[in-house]
This record gives sequence, structure tokens and C-alpha cells, in this order.
Amino acid sequence: MAIKNIWHSLAQDRCPCIHQFKTAFFLLLTLTFLLLAVAYASDFTLDTITFPKTWFTKIMNQTHYKVNDSIWADHNQKDTLAHLPNQQIQQRGSTISYHIAHPSNYHYILDEPDKCQQSPFLVLMVPVAPHQVEARNAIRSTWGNESTVQGNAVMTLFLVGLTGGSDSEKAQQQLEEESRQHRDLLQSNFVDSYYNLTIKTMVIMDWLATRCPQASFSMKVDSDMYLNLENLVTLLLAPNTPRQNYITGMVMWNRPVIRDTNSKWYVSEESYPEPIYPTYLLGMGYVFSNDLPEKIVEASKEIKPFNIEDAYVGACVKHLGFAPSSPPDPSQFRAYLGQYKREDFLRVITTILGSPQQLIDIWKDLKRPT
Repeated sequence: MAIKNIWHSLAQDRCPCIHQFKTAFFLLLTLTFLLLAVAYASDFTLDTITFPKTWFTKIMNQTHYKVNDSIWADHNQKDTLAHLPNQQIQQRGSTISYHIAHPSNYHYILDEPDKCQQSPFLVLMVPVAPHQVEARNAIRSTWGNESTVQGNAVMTLFLVGLTGGSDSEKAQQQLEEESRQHRDLLQSNFVDSYYNLTIKTMVIMDWLATRCPQASFSMKVDSDMYLNLENLVTLLLAPNTPRQNYITGMVMWNRPVIRDTNSKWYVSEESYPEPIYPTYLLGMGYVFSNDLPEKIVEASKEIKPFNIEDAYVGACVKHLGFAPSSPPDPSQFRAYLGQYKREDFLRVITTILGSPQQLIDIWKDLKRPT
């Protein structure tokens, strides 16, 4: 009996606390939903207000950004690269109205539309920063100077974006003068930045598709690369090398998407939700049959853009229904060769170098009489 009285007394003592807690909880819940309703109704944004990183903030952020389903945005194009800096994004009000990586969103400031009149066998497309004149000149005096290899016409072109900074007008004038002198510069009106490499690559594909469809093969090759054209052309002329739906280089299999926000290669789940990239080719240098640029541009209408350009091309290729090919000799596409050995450079197709001067020095040594 005594125990029963004790429990009855404790229950009486706790009931007011429980009642007060329930009342406070329902008031807080009601206030939360009222705030959410106001935010949604007025398209409220959090640009100037800082909240703790709680579940409430996450819910609010879900209503913070909306994308209009139109043009390229109608194929799963929501949240297209909006979080990345230095993007050129066409906006209508507060909405993104198209797929920003698609090349039709950009035009050419410098162009060489008649460059392919002679139907080159191989076109080398070099993405390079506007200020990297030394890199362009090193290529022009080495592998970029090779116009005929094993009787086949080869052509080299450089693609740059818009210059930035306080001296951009002067830099643009210098680019235009360089273009008049060499007739090998292409420039489009995207901001030239690391995060825009996907746009840069898609503009390259567009140029090949619209200005140079008659070429047999093309190659996207970075400006810090050594390129052995003899070995490359030998590969392309081999009877077992396909002339359609062919792309090869240094193959990347089962590469995880980097979610570390401090990494240079960070990609958000919103931009690319899968944990593993499709098979792709390392962006330092990959070669492809020239039917592919038009197909890749077309596929890009369906593939949400993200900022890892080589993996993005891999996603487009996967969408087309095939995979990159491993080269007959994978050791010919090398990231680094280490200490210079002449025989190593005579065997490879591509490898990364440390400077434009190193390219010039190695080239001179490789071309010396033996």
C-alpha cells in the first residue's frame, strides 16, 4: 500500500512537467511549420541570414533554390553547377533556364572556320589558359609544328576562354595579335577557369563537329604534354583501329567521386549522385574518331554537367552506349616518366612535363641525329 502511494505521489509531481513539455513542443512545432510556410510562399532566401547547421536549416535550404524546367533543363538538369564559382549562367529572374555546359550557349570571339578545308587526318585541340603564351609557343616549335606525319595531314589549334583581371583589355589585344600572327587560336566567351573545363571541352567538341567534321581523328591534349605524333599516327593507321565510336587514352576504371569539399576535385551529390564515375579517359590526352564530337555534344543535352571534364565526357560516352577502348599498348599513355631517358620518350605517345622549356629541350634531344 505504501509503495502504491509513493508511485501515485510521483505521478502527481511529474504530470505538470509533462504537460508543460508537451505544450512547449507543440508550440515549437507549430512555429516551425509557420516559418516554412512563409518561406515557401515568399520564395524566401537565406543569403543574408545565418542559421545553425541543423535539420531546420537543411529543410529551409531545400526551398532556397529552384530551377526552371525548360530547354536543356528538361532532362534531369536541376541544380546545374550553380554552386561553382566563375560560371556563366544565363538566368531568367531567379531561375537557370538551360544546360550551361552545352556549347550552343557560347559563341566564338576568335575563330578559324576554314581551317579544315584540306580535310586533315588528325586535329589536335589544346585547351590552354589565355596568359600561357610560353606554353603555346613551346608547342608551336615542337609537336605542334608537325603538319604531316607518315603522309597524313595534322593540325594543331589552341582554345582559350575569356581573360580576367584588371588588365583583361590588354590581354585580349595580345590574344588577337597572336591570332593574326599564327592563325591557330580559338576563343569562346566562357570564363577561363579550372571549374569551367567541362564547358571548355564541350566547346572543343562543338568546334570539331561544326567546323571540322571531315577530319578522321581528333585529340584533346593538354598544354603541358609531350606528344609523340609518330607513335600516335601509327596507332591510328593500324588496321584494327576503329574509325567510328572510338576513343582511347589512359583509361580510368571504377574511380570514386570525391566528396571532400576541400579537394580540388570535389563534386557534390547534387551535381553527380553516383558514388563511382563511369569508365573515362584521363583528360591529359585522349584521341577519338571524329564522328564522336557531334554525338558527344548531342549526348550532353541529356547528361547533367559537373566540373570534372574527363569524367563528364565518359558519362556522355556511356550514354551513347559504349565505353572507351584500352589502347593496344597502355604504357604509351603515361602520366609521368620520371627522370629523362631518351628511349622512354621514343616509345610513348603522351606524358606530362614540368615546363614549356622542358618540352623544348626534350624535343631537341629527340630530333638530334643518332
